[in-house]
This record gives sequence, C-alpha cells and structure tokens, in this order.
Amino acid sequence: MPTIKLRTRIYASIEKCFDLSRNIDIHKISTAKTIEEAIGGVTNGLIGFGEEVEWRARHFGIYMHLRTRITAFNCPYNFTDEMVKGPFGKMKHRHIFSWQDNFTEMTDEFYFEAPFGILGKLVSILFLKNYLRRFLLDRNKFLKTIAEKKTCRQQQKIPTFSYDLKF
Repeated sequence: MPTIKLRTRIYASIEKCFDLSRNIDIHKISTAKTIEEAIGGVTNGLIGFGEEVEWRARHFGIYMHLRTRITAFNCPYNFTDEMVKGPFGKMKHRHIFSWQDNFTEMTDEFYFEAPFGILGKLVSILFLKNYLRRFLLDRNKFLKTIAEKKTCRQQQKIPTFSYDLKF
C-alpha cells in the first residue's frame, strides 16, 4: 500500500494543533481548491471517535464522494480516519502530534490503495501519490498558518506615551 509520511513543525500547543486537524470547518477552508463540502455525518465543528463525515470534492475535474470514520482517538496525541466508502481501494490517515521543546510536531501517515488492480498501482506510482502529497502539504501549510496566528490580545500593542514636562 503506498504511503505518504509528512512532518510539520508548528509553533503552537499540541491541543490547538490536534483540534485544528479534526475541525470540519477548518478542513473545508483548507481544501477550498477542491471545493470540499461536508454533506453527511458530522458536517461542522470537531469530529471525534466513532464519528463519520462524508465529503464531496472535485479532484481531476470530477466530483467524488469520500466517507471516513474516526477509528482511533487519543486526545491530543493522535487520531486516525479511515475510508468507509469512496474512490480508493483502501485509505487510512494517521494524524500524530508530539510536543517538542517549544513546538508541536504534526506527523501525517497517509496510506492508500488505488482501485483497478495493476492499472491502479501504475496510476498511484506515476501520478496519484504526488498529487495526494501536494494536497496534504497545502493543507498542513494552512493549518500551520492558522495555528501560529496570534490572538488579538497577543497582537495588541501597548501604547507608549511621552510627556514634555516644563516647569
């Protein structure tokens, strides 16, 4: 089964990174290029253990449906979503989070199998693996940007005053 493994360093808490990664609304925004829409199961907010979401998205100019279920969940260290129904022969995505010195390391382990036997394997090697890798890299870049964004309070500048005192 082809595997994509990515590591992303995010300067934010492990809890924040974990929750952003399982947030349906954030996923919709981060995948705007493919017009992803949650149309079944959990369609907004945070998804948890045993819950499912069905996505409708456009890949390769074709609208596809993918239904996944959260099959493992250990907050805030990891969760796994697996395809229940969709275009792959098999699909499993492990999201792993670990706190380092001052950042969270987010690791994606994405396993997939294309349908159509030997033809599917050829397509995976020649095209699909790179396509999915870029898709995950774009999503991770977006998650990193959101997670590292400072709150209004953190961005607030303390005004400085100068007084010209004459006596």
